[in-house]
Amino acid sequence: MEKRKEEIEREIFRVADPYLDALNLIRTVPGLDKNPFTAIQILSEIGGDMSVFPTDKNLVSWAGCCPRNDKSNKTIKSTRISRAGSYLKPVLVQVSNALIKSKKHPEITERYRRIKSHRGHKKAIIAVCRMLLTAIWHILSDLKPYTPDGYLTPRHVKKEKILTTSQALNLLKLRGYVITDDDIATVATF
Repeated sequence: MEKRKEEIEREIFRVADPYLDALNLIRTVPGLDKNPFTAIQILSEIGGDMSVFPTDKNLVSWAGCCPRNDKSNKTIKSTRISRAGSYLKPVLVQVSNALIKSKKHPEITERYRRIKSHRGHKKAIIAVCRMLLTAIWHILSDLKPYTPDGYLTPRHVKKEKILTTSQALNLLKLRGYVITDDDIATVATF
């Protein structure tokens, strides 16, 4: 059995040999660097030529990692993902589940935590899958290795979000906090 397994692995590597440059680029993506078969499986599904997909959104939609467009006159009926990508999506979900537990890639864990807080685990995992597919599309289109720089840009605070001290205190009071002044030792109840 082990001998047959080794023969199959050699055959897979032989067939993937012409795509070695693309595989090396894809293996720079987090989660795809450990096992070469994962990168081979993803490349065999999407292909090495990204001119087939005009934008990264086309690749994500083809893989089924984006919500369906199920609207009727401003009413959103469903945000379920499509059933496309039945071979690619499980691999991406498995890689994403492993990445969210890793501390090596804060851009991925930060995105997961931010989306999970208001959408849930499954939607957050699909968002990480989308993030990985977008990175793969850019890597194969630009022929440059993965860098987390684009994901770690600091977000600027909108002007509407800046509060004065009195506004911040009123907001805390509205949320039920009791504010005391240590110097005067009086309790403000509102």
